[in-house]
Amino acid sequence: MTKFIDESGIWVELRSSLDKNVFNGAPALFLDRDGTIVEEVLYLHKPEEMHLETDAAYTIQKANSLGIPVIVVTNQSGIGRGYYDWPDFCAVQDKMLKELSAKGAYIDAVFACPYHVSGKGPYIFKNHPDRKPNPGMLLKAQKLLSVDLRQSWIVGDRATDLGAGCAARCAGGVHLQTGHGSEVGEDEAAKKYQSEFFQVLCCQSIGEVPDVIPLFQT
Repeated sequence: MTKFIDESGIWVELRSSLDKNVFNGAPALFLDRDGTIVEEVLYLHKPEEMHLETDAAYTIQKANSLGIPVIVVTNQSGIGRGYYDWPDFCAVQDKMLKELSAKGAYIDAVFACPYHVSGKGPYIFKNHPDRKPNPGMLLKAQKLLSVDLRQSWIVGDRATDLGAGCAARCAGGVHLQTGHGSEVGEDEAAKKYQSEFFQVLCCQSIGEVPDVIPLFQT
């Protein structure tokens, strides 16, 4: 396992040896974290407040069984705003990964962006290229893990998640009704990314994802 903050200040975590994490052009399943894998908690930073979304482990485990890399891409402006720090982020993540593992599910890599227009110090950035809806974290995954973005899908509760997938030229995205997904305007904003090049689907929860996207039908 390799963990580091890269030259642009982004958290990069490769969950097994680099040799095993080069996927030779395989499509990936990109997942948001808060409101997607775990229940939405405003600026989540306490492990005891972390709870998996229903059937999150099921979807991840099914991707694992098909050899589909599972990559978390998460905005973490709470770090940039000074509400918590990287050790707090790690504590929450460690609990999440442990609970997923207990259910037979495995995350291949994690990317996290702390930048925000309301950040403090070095984290102040109006429109950082790695903060979703910008595609930077997905592009880093492509470079480090050799995944094929053109066949990959992204899943999240915010329209910005789908925006990142669209900007990275992924095949499509799934907007969930969990987390912020049920808020007024989110569903409509997500659907605006639909085009002949990027498919937009909607699900009530992450557990429905294997039933709708082509990655799981091969």
